[in-house]
Amino acid sequence: MMETSNKHKHLEFIQASINRMSGNLFLLKGWSITLIAALFALAAKDTNKAYILIAFFPLFIFWTLDGYFLCQERRFRALYEHVRQLKENDIDFSMDTRAFRSAPRATWLSATMSRTLLVYYAGLALIMLALAQFIR
Repeated sequence: MMETSNKHKHLEFIQASINRMSGNLFLLKGWSITLIAALFALAAKDTNKAYILIAFFPLFIFWTLDGYFLCQERRFRALYEHVRQLKENDIDFSMDTRAFRSAPRATWLSATMSRTLLVYYAGLALIMLALAQFIR
């Protein structure tokens, strides 16, 4: 039986964190659609425009959370790349991503304004505005 190297094990730990962040991104998008659709259904049923305004609050909350998890995922990807290049003797199993906070793509703002999140949430906001006009 071949023993796995420390580097390989460390990379597996980091990859597990990356997968967890990706899973969180997927779940947040599902919850955002579900909650916003429910609020719009209430607005249409009761013809109460307040529900439409309330629906924008979770949109921005989920966008913020998605940006946070994408930011974390990018930091773990940078950590993965760093550990990948280390020598076996330099592996310390650190999961600290603070060294990558200032990387251009790893800031919260750059993650929140990334193409994928911007298209998804700005597109969702436009659809919500169009639906709001339809419900009136």
